[in-house]
Amino acid sequence: MLALLSEGPKYGLQLREEFEARTGEVWPLNVGQVYQTLQRLERDGLVESDDDAEPGPQKGFRITAAGGEELTGWLRTPPDLSSPPRDELVIKVLIAVRLPGVDVHEVIQAHRRYVVELMQQWTRLKEDDAGHDLGLTLAVDAELFRLDAVVRWLDTADGRLKRAASEPAPVAPGTPQIRRRTGVRR
Repeated sequence: MLALLSEGPKYGLQLREEFEARTGEVWPLNVGQVYQTLQRLERDGLVESDDDAEPGPQKGFRITAAGGEELTGWLRTPPDLSSPPRDELVIKVLIAVRLPGVDVHEVIQAHRRYVVELMQQWTRLKEDDAGHDLGLTLAVDAELFRLDAVVRWLDTADGRLKRAASEPAPVAPGTPQIRRRTGVRR
């Protein structure tokens, strides 16, 4: 919102439309979310509104100096990627590994097929657009790279599980091991 307001005053519905247009219409916003965010930004002194206007679709908002500083900091601050996000697919695979009677390889392949189908849909969307909308093209590229990483993880997980199944189970730390007497003193 701050980035859009840095171009000049706007009202809520206009902000929603411009946000969706600039992000390739990949992340639709509810207009209620926009107004809730604007209220929070106004409370925090990052935007100000037309004081005399009634709350609603024609109430204009503009960025403040503090909002401009916040925008500059936000643009230059990397997101916190130090911890992995909670990923439902990773959780499913981790749970399936420990559930008796579950073919974890089938679980992985079902999800892999789905992700590849999604990649094909995103690729068709990108081809149909043929580069007319730079925001959409960039958003689709990001999604394709993310989905490619998911497929690669699924393939790696499947391979690791197959190798683990063919190797003897490792002994957990702290579990007594039976040593073979080989005549070598330790």
